[in-house]
Amino acid sequence: MRSKVLFFSWLFIMCSSFVTAQDLKLPLYTGAIPNSKPSIVKEKAELKYEGAISGVTIPEMMVYFPTKKFSTGQAVIICPGGGYWIESTTLEGRDIAHFLSSIGVTAIVLKYRLPMPETCIDQHKVPLMDAQRAVRMVRANAVKWGVSPDKIGVIGFSAGGHLAATVGTHFDNGNKEATDSVERMSCRPNFMALIYPVISMADSITHKGSKRLLLGEHPSNELVKLYSNELQVKESTPPAFIVHAGDDSVVPVENAILMYEALHKFKVPAEIHILSSGEHGFGLGANNEKVNFWTIQFRAWLKSL
Repeated sequence: MRSKVLFFSWLFIMCSSFVTAQDLKLPLYTGAIPNSKPSIVKEKAELKYEGAISGVTIPEMMVYFPTKKFSTGQAVIICPGGGYWIESTTLEGRDIAHFLSSIGVTAIVLKYRLPMPETCIDQHKVPLMDAQRAVRMVRANAVKWGVSPDKIGVIGFSAGGHLAATVGTHFDNGNKEATDSVERMSCRPNFMALIYPVISMADSITHKGSKRLLLGEHPSNELVKLYSNELQVKESTPPAFIVHAGDDSVVPVENAILMYEALHKFKVPAEIHILSSGEHGFGLGANNEKVNFWTIQFRAWLKSL
């Protein structure tokens, strides 16, 4: 009973420190947005899904700073889910940012372009391009923002978990010859958190809607392999924290298990939590004590880094 009281006391304090809006809003690119083409598609709120948007063609970042006194020097880029057709910018975006900033972490909600053939030249490339750019931008602004350049991570939910895992397995050290100083930065995250993530593009376990929208109707075997992140893990892949519910009927839990096994094979530090129940899309799980315990475990994991 005492543990429950302590937990909810902590939760109340955490919630009471939430801010109401981002501290900074930044476009990802200045000038022309790469790998895009003119279209009539417009961003709009999806009223059927609370706090979700569709038609994202202009990528940007919303930055939430923690109180300086309690800052850990860590920053986390948040990739909301939504099957690559919408982005759950409240449940898996702003709410997560509020939680992170309340524990001393600079939180950045990424609004990434959705892979639509009518707006993109190569649709499968745009979410990754935007996420890589976000990592570079945070690293480029690290000193100004009170962030350590080697404490920049990503967290993603569902299809956003696929994007976070893709950033963690597809990265470079930057282009040292680039005229744009941001592009000179490494886009390798220092850690990643994957929450009920889509990981594989294999038909037997993938989320078919995410696969279709990202890769198209008839992707090549090479493209399927490239975006099956359990096949892209290597020794330099960053440490990972993984959470999934065993009864998830949208994204099979095998996605999380395959990713953990791949990380373990390459001796990449990884922690996995399989919940017996919780289904899909629980976010912080604020109304479920059993589910929301993942946030306490995640906070401890961040400290251990």
